[in-house]
Amino acid sequence: MPGIDAARTFVALKIAVLTVSDTRVLADDKSGTVLAERIEAAGHVLADRKIVPDDVAEIRAMVQGWIDDPAIDAVITTGGTGFTGRDVTPEAVEPLFEKRMEGFSTVFHMISGFSTVFHMISFAKIGTSTLQSRATAGVARSTYIFCLPGSPGACKDGWDEILVNQLDVRYRPCNFVEILPRLDEHLRRDKAKGASV
Repeated sequence: MPGIDAARTFVALKIAVLTVSDTRVLADDKSGTVLAERIEAAGHVLADRKIVPDDVAEIRAMVQGWIDDPAIDAVITTGGTGFTGRDVTPEAVEPLFEKRMEGFSTVFHMISGFSTVFHMISFAKIGTSTLQSRATAGVARSTYIFCLPGSPGACKDGWDEILVNQLDVRYRPCNFVEILPRLDEHLRRDKAKGASV
């Protein structure tokens, strides 16, 4: 049975939150606040929080900066995952992925109506409207990146149903935290360091 193993010691991650919006400021950024509050309530560190407009270059630059920061373990974005002309978060972020997390979208959508895991979660709550989200996730330079829709409800679903468990080293049978040290193991191999074989 999946669940928390109380015998294991919690590991606090450093997580950055990016809200993608042309209209929001910190004072009225409900989705960013939902994520920030949940991150801290779970015992993690809110490493940074920013808002950028729906612009590919600005979104990519912010996420790339966090990927390059060795102190950031994960990035969560909210907003810009729909189909309107201004929704460009996947276009901005997916080129940064070294590995794409195909299952995230599936589970999210099945839970809340958005994407695969995300779509499973989402479908139960908003039905076929889940198709209007392009939630995505991946890994780049040992940093997890999760792109959630811009609604507070979607952020709650994404955190409460998926991320709170996968970003907790105590969660069994497996989680993202326990493999975090191995995400860049290919860079530590002798061949990767320029040694001849």
